[in-house]
Amino acid sequence: STYKNPSNQVQFLSENGGMEFTEGTFADICAKAKKEKKNIFFDAYASWCGPCKSLKRDVFTSKTAGDFFNKKFINVAMDMEKGEGVALAPAFQISAFPTLLILNHKGEIIGRTMGYQSAESLIEFAKPYVR
Repeated sequence: STYKNPSNQVQFLSENGGMEFTEGTFADICAKAKKEKKNIFFDAYASWCGPCKSLKRDVFTSKTAGDFFNKKFINVAMDMEKGEGVALAPAFQISAFPTLLILNHKGEIIGRTMGYQSAESLIEFAKPYVR
């Protein structure tokens, strides 16, 4: 379950403090990344995707992932078949779900991996992109 807190962030609730995901337009997210001098962790998912649901349930709720990503990245999860995701999917060459991207503050892809990842492997993937 999720709840919105006043700072317009969505927190995936878990007993142990998972990842916080920022909501807003893509332009807003890039502006926030620039201001905070962070890169963007971008979860490109589809609502029907089984591995996406597992990632959201098992990995994004883990304290290990939360401690790392909340400090070092602006985290975004976007449905590539709805809203802004429809236009971003071809721009980001999304061909499978989940596709996990690291973007710079200009919205350019600097890292990409696909498929389900454990919290540990997701952190290993993201480490080279910490600003």
